[in-house]
Amino acid sequence: MEPSNFTSNIVSVSANGTLNQSKINYVEVKKGAAILRSINHKLRQSIVKLLEEKDKLTVTEIYVKLRVEQSVASQHLAILRRAEFVKTSREGKNIHYSLNHARLEEVNTFIKQLLKNDME
Repeated sequence: MEPSNFTSNIVSVSANGTLNQSKINYVEVKKGAAILRSINHKLRQSIVKLLEEKDKLTVTEIYVKLRVEQSVASQHLAILRRAEFVKTSREGKNIHYSLNHARLEEVNTFIKQLLKNDME
């Protein structure tokens, strides 16, 4: 079975006897989990908070303010960029990082919905 087609059919019966059928694509689940993991890290959360306060910053400004090595800040920014939580823009020689508010809102909405369904 190819990993890209790795799905499971899930059949359940509700309290009123209705048959429910769902599919889970495990590749998509894995990608979604990676996106959530990218924001579930103390240093990356600090970067997001810093960008909330300052709107846009260079990697130098970020690593100086957070008192970490430049390579560490760059690695964590790359993870946030891959998950589309931060955007980049070039101004001359400098690359500025800023928050992708739309993406953060998408994930926030998803989490609220996930938790709402979990609490029912």
